[in-house]
Amino acid sequence: MKMEFIKPMDIEARSMEIIEENLKGVEMPEKQRLVLKRVIHTTADFDYVENLKFSDGAVETALDALNQGAHIVTDTNMAYSGIHKSSLHKLGGEAHCFMSDPDVAAKAKELGVTRATVSMDKACELGDNVIFAIGNAPTALIRLDELIRSGKIAPKLIIGVPVGFVNVVESKELIMQGSTPYIVARGRKGGSNVAAAICNALLYQLYR
Repeated sequence: MKMEFIKPMDIEARSMEIIEENLKGVEMPEKQRLVLKRVIHTTADFDYVENLKFSDGAVETALDALNQGAHIVTDTNMAYSGIHKSSLHKLGGEAHCFMSDPDVAAKAKELGVTRATVSMDKACELGDNVIFAIGNAPTALIRLDELIRSGKIAPKLIIGVPVGFVNVVESKELIMQGSTPYIVARGRKGGSNVAAAICNALLYQLYR
């Protein structure tokens, strides 16, 4: 097999060209397509063509929120680390992960719930200009649904891409049945890397 020589700075561009070649015949709005391509670039998994679901206007709503300095809240430090924070900061936003906060750990132990659940409660303190990027914990999505229904928070977007087997599919379906704009990886696939990739795909449409 003959290997293709690519300069380091051109590797991403060539990868995107290959992805686009494999997306021939796939029709979707360009702003959604950019998100899909970034996810495929991160995972090398074309199943996301079918699995990645967007509510109407979700990308546009998220871009508007980011332009107004939205917070991004993640459920893992891995997703937090993967977000291109310099782009976010230049737009006036901030990224947060509360999972390791001592008060979150203490409250979760006291209540007998997951840290992800308590992290969502803490995120309510940030106001409503918030994007949630959930790549690991279905309990975070379940709690978000409860908080939204009770009027305690009104996020601009929920990125619901937990990976796994227990309550993963069900929690994503819960978000898709709600009224909050969403980008969801339907089914069992996802992960913190996918959550960060979606955040970056949105940010790169505004500032890079």
